[in-house]
Amino acid sequence: MTSKKISLPAKLINGGIAGLVGVTCVFPIDLAKTRLQNQQGRAVYTGMQDCLVKTIRSEGLFGIYRGAAVNLTLVTPEKAIKLAANDFFRQLKELSLAREMLAGCGAGTCQVVVTSPMEMLKIQLQDAGRLAAHQQKALGLEETTAASSHPPQGQPYTTGTMAASKRPSATRIASELLRTQGIAGLYKGLGATLLRDVPFSIIYFPLFANLNKLGQKTSEEKASFFHSFLSGCVAGSLAAVAVTPLDVLKTRIQTLQKGLGEDTYNGIIDCARKIWIHEGPSAFMKGAGCRALVIAPLFGIAQGVYFIGIGEWIMSFFQ
Repeated sequence: MTSKKISLPAKLINGGIAGLVGVTCVFPIDLAKTRLQNQQGRAVYTGMQDCLVKTIRSEGLFGIYRGAAVNLTLVTPEKAIKLAANDFFRQLKELSLAREMLAGCGAGTCQVVVTSPMEMLKIQLQDAGRLAAHQQKALGLEETTAASSHPPQGQPYTTGTMAASKRPSATRIASELLRTQGIAGLYKGLGATLLRDVPFSIIYFPLFANLNKLGQKTSEEKASFFHSFLSGCVAGSLAAVAVTPLDVLKTRIQTLQKGLGEDTYNGIIDCARKIWIHEGPSAFMKGAGCRALVIAPLFGIAQGVYFIGIGEWIMSFFQ
């Protein structure tokens, strides 16, 4: 049976709305994931809850949304491209499992055009508080005196409660990267981003499609909102955990500023080697729980909103 022709503009609208809703709900957990994955040596945080509590205490309630603005700005095109591209590739032929995986591969490849610079900027903003706390702990300073201490050469972030006024902004980071490295600076870690997002999409989209089919009485009917939501949660969490080691590599490579005594990396292989030698194999699963908690509702909400068809409803007014 011939597949129904999709409306690409409607799918883009659906993907954008889905991304905005999902990110707004899960961003604090994503911040905890980034900080936990970047920890080396002296641990500032013992887990997700400890990270969020300490972040709120030292940076205020809005500290857990550090970097959310750039994420919310770019997640609309990112999710729109990812979900719409997958739909587009799935419409090309009758799909076997291999072709479903190929469609997911295409979606993951297309999205990195937006994902890579978005993640690059977001990570710097999310990790700024951890760097300040790490520096304070490494130097053995009390919180009351840390604010007046001088950061080491090359360290752009101040420490303590007075750091707020000097915290980095996405605009400042992007401008500096463009000035010093050109457009390539915003795409640092592109290879690692592809290495994470392509396998994720290869796992996620076929798994979601087949789980979602279980909720369809006929091929012409949509699954219920709850079934699509649950299918997105299950597929998203399994795919997220599966590619966590690749996400750790990507996060480490894209983090521009390191704390005192922390390793720097010259590519994916060098990063993997140093993590294995200095931190052991378990370090490749840092933040796996947080990542599952981020991706499960993110993609559950995304697929639920996507299948409601808000985009189609909006586009109907222009026809």
